[in-house]
Amino acid sequence: MAGRSIRSFTVLPRLPDRLRPLQTLAYNLWWCWNADAVALFRRVNPDLFEALDHSPIRLLGSTDQSRFEELEHDDGFLAHMDRVAAALDHYLKAPTWYQEHHSGDSAQIAYFSAEFGIHESVPVYSGGLGVLAGDHLKSASDLGLPLMGITLMYREGYFRQYLNVDGWQQERYPENDFFTLPLTPELDAQGAPLVVTVPLPGREVALRVWHIQVGRVPLYLLDANIPQNKPEDRAITSQLYGGDQHTRIQQEIILGIGGIRALRAMNKMPTVCHMNEGHAAFTGLERIRLLIEEEGLDFATAYEAVKAGTCFTTHTPVPAGNDSFPVHMAEQYLGDYAAKLGLDRNALVALGRQHPGNEQEPFGMTVLALKVANVSNGVSKLHGSVSRRMWKELWPELPAGEVPITSITNGVHTQSWLAPEFAQLYDRYLGIQWEERPTDFAIWKRVEQIPDGELWRTHERGRERLVALARARLRAQLKRRGSPPSEVEGADEVLDPDALTIGFARRFATYKRGDLIFRNAERIAALVNSKDRPVQFIFAGKAHPQDRGGKELIQRVVQQSRKPEFRKRVVFIEDYDMSVARYLVQGVDVWLNNPRRPLEASGTSGMKICGNGGLNLSILDGWWVEGYDGDNGWAIGAGEEYTDLAYQDEVESRALLDLIEQDIAPTFYKRDAGGLPREWIRRMKRSIMSLVPVFNTNRMVEQYTERCYVPSHRRAAKLSANHLQGAKELAAWRRRVGSEWGQVRVENIDAPTGEALRVGATFPVKVRVSLGGLRPDEVEVQLCYGVLDALGDIAEPKSLPLESNGATSGSSVLFAGEVPCRASGQFGFGVRVLPKNANLPHLFEPGLVTWG
Repeated sequence: MAGRSIRSFTVLPRLPDRLRPLQTLAYNLWWCWNADAVALFRRVNPDLFEALDHSPIRLLGSTDQSRFEELEHDDGFLAHMDRVAAALDHYLKAPTWYQEHHSGDSAQIAYFSAEFGIHESVPVYSGGLGVLAGDHLKSASDLGLPLMGITLMYREGYFRQYLNVDGWQQERYPENDFFTLPLTPELDAQGAPLVVTVPLPGREVALRVWHIQVGRVPLYLLDANIPQNKPEDRAITSQLYGGDQHTRIQQEIILGIGGIRALRAMNKMPTVCHMNEGHAAFTGLERIRLLIEEEGLDFATAYEAVKAGTCFTTHTPVPAGNDSFPVHMAEQYLGDYAAKLGLDRNALVALGRQHPGNEQEPFGMTVLALKVANVSNGVSKLHGSVSRRMWKELWPELPAGEVPITSITNGVHTQSWLAPEFAQLYDRYLGIQWEERPTDFAIWKRVEQIPDGELWRTHERGRERLVALARARLRAQLKRRGSPPSEVEGADEVLDPDALTIGFARRFATYKRGDLIFRNAERIAALVNSKDRPVQFIFAGKAHPQDRGGKELIQRVVQQSRKPEFRKRVVFIEDYDMSVARYLVQGVDVWLNNPRRPLEASGTSGMKICGNGGLNLSILDGWWVEGYDGDNGWAIGAGEEYTDLAYQDEVESRALLDLIEQDIAPTFYKRDAGGLPREWIRRMKRSIMSLVPVFNTNRMVEQYTERCYVPSHRRAAKLSANHLQGAKELAAWRRRVGSEWGQVRVENIDAPTGEALRVGATFPVKVRVSLGGLRPDEVEVQLCYGVLDALGDIAEPKSLPLESNGATSGSSVLFAGEVPCRASGQFGFGVRVLPKNANLPHLFEPGLVTWG
C-alpha cells in the first residue's frame, strides 16, 4: 500500500462494566509488584498471560469476549478483583513517609535516565542501570516522593537475543506496539497530542510525549517517531544503546533538552533534577538557557541557580564507559545552542573537559554532569572512592579522599523480586509491616522465628520452578535451532530440582568474567558429576551488540555447556530479561559474581536473591564489600587488586572452586535426620536479616531524599528567591574570588616543633595569611593533621578550622587554633586556605585551595 493514504483507527477490548477495574489496574504498573494483582491477571488466562510477557494490556486485548462473560459471573474472580482494586485505591491515598518527614518542602523532583526497567512487558531497558531506575521509581512511589521519571520511548527497545548453532549471539529488534503498552498520550490544552521540539543541526526535531503510571509516580517518555519528522529523525528513538555516536548524542540531546521542554510544556517544571548517569547531562544546559531567556540573566548567574538544584549519580568505574564525544561533534550539535547560552566555542568545550586547555581531550558527559551538579555520588562505598580517584583532576589541589563525590549504595525494590510464597511466609512470621517498613531491622530479626523446615520448603519451590523454566527454555532453543528430536527430548532431563544450583546472570562484559568457573574444566566436571553432592550451573545474559569480547565469553560458556560432561548440569538460558531474572533470583541456592575488582560499581542482581533465601558467592567488589559479614554468604579472595590479569584469573578461579568443593557443597548436602541442611538454613536466615533491610531501594531513595533532593531543593529555593538575588550574589562573589585568589598566600606558621607531646595535650598553632582583596570571613583557614605514613604523607587527614582574631597588618590576618593529641604515634600537619560562602554546597566546590 506504499504511496496510498492510510488512516489509522484503534480497537480496544470491550470489557463488561463489572470488569472495568481490570482496565484501571492494567494501566498502573503498581500491579507488577503486588503478588495478589499478578495472580488476578494470571487467573484471566494463565497460559496466555505467560505467552504475552505477563502483559495485562495484551492479555485483555487477546482474551475472547466469551471469557469475559464467564468472568463477569464468577463470584470468586469478582471478589479477587474488587480486593485488588481496593488495595490500589488504599495505596494511592495512604499517608506516606515523605509527607511525614518533608511535607513542608514544595520540591518537584525529575529523575532522568536513558532506560527504565519496570517490568518485562514494557521493554525500554537493557539491564542493571534500567532496572535500578525502575526500582527507584517504585520506591519513590512507595515513599510518596513528588518525583517523576523522564526517558525515551524506544520503538524497538533493547535487542532480543538468540544464539546460533555455534553459540554466537544474534540480535533481533522486534518493534514495540505502543497500543499494547500501558501508555497514555499526554495532551495539550486543546486536547491534541502534546509535541515539543529540540534543536538539531539545521532543523528542529518534534517529540511526542507519552505517560506511564508507576504507582503514585508518573514516567514520561519522549518519542521522535512521528510523521512531522524526516525518516532519519524518526529513527533516533528506535533503539536503546543502538546506532553510532551521532545517534547517541542526538538521543542525549532529546533526553536532556527535550525532557526539560516536555516538563515545562506540562507545567511540571522541576525544582530538582537528578541525572542518572551522564546521558542526561544536557538537562543542566537547558535549564540554564531558560533562565537566561526568561529572567534576562547572564550565564554565570543562571548556572549558580541551576547547579544548586541538580544531583548526579555516576555508575561507571572505568573511563572508557563514560560517554564522550569528539569536540567537533559537540560544536556541530551544540554550537548554535551555545550562542543562546552566551558561550563561545572555548567556554562550551570547557564545560565537558577536565583540562579545558587540552585540545586533545574530548567533550565528556560525566565531566559536564559533575560540573552542573551541586551533589554527585557513586553507587557503593568502594565505587565512591574509585570515582574520587577517577575524577580528581577536576579538583587538582585536593587529596583524592576529599574530592566532593560521595556515595549512596544501590538497592533493589524488595517486593518486585520476592517470590509470592516468600511474601506469604513473611506475612505469617514477620507481620505485614515488612512491606511498608522494609528497612526496619527489628522486623527482619523475626526471620529467626520461621521454622527451618518451612523456610527450606519455600525456597525449594523456587528452585523447582527455575529448573522447569530452564528445561522449557532449553527445549524451545533446541527446537528453533533444528536440533535432532533425541536432543530436544533430552532437554527434559537436564538439571536436578534437588541439586545445589548456582546462578550467574548479568550483562556479559569481559570484566565480569562469565567463564571464570571453566578455567579448570576437570575440577568443575568432577563437581557437577559428583554422585553424592552434584552442583549445577545456570547462566544467562546479553552482550552489547558491538562488544565482541562479551559475545566471545557467551560463546565459550555455551560451548562448555554442550560438552557431554556438562550437558545435564550446565544450562545457558537465552534472551535474559526481567522475567528470566525473577525465576533465577527466586530459585538459585547460590548467586555467583566474579568481576575484576574494582570494576563492578555496585551490582544489584545479588541483592535480589537475599529475600528469597539465596546466598551470595562473590568477589569483594561493589556492594558485597559492605554486605559480606563473614557469615551471610562467601567471599572469593580478600579484596585484592592485581596488575597481572592472567595470574588474577588463575588465583581467583582456584579460590572459587576451593570454596565450592570444601565449604559450599558440603554445607548444602549435610542433612539432619529430617533431611534439613541446618547450617545452610542458619546462613540463609543470617543473609536475610543482615542484607534485606539494607540493600533495598527504600533505604536508597530515603538517602537520596535526605542527602540530595531536599538539600538541593532548599539551596535552589534560597538562591532563586527575590528574583534570583542569591544566585546573582554568588556569581559575583565567585568572579571576585576567582580574580583575587592568586594573591592569597600563607606567610608564616608558628607552632612548637620537635618536642614530644603526651596524649590528651594540645599544641597551639598560629598562621599569618595574606588575603589580597578578600575579607577574613570569605575564607576558611584549615589545619590538616593526621598520622604520617611510610612516605611521610598524611594518609587520612582530619581538618580543623582556625579562628581569625581580627588582628590584621596590611592585608595579612592572623588565624589561630589548638590541635588535640588524641592518640600516640608520628603525626604531621599542613595548613591550607579555602574560599568560604554560605551558599556553596561545600568548601571544596570552587576547586580553589592554597597550601602553606
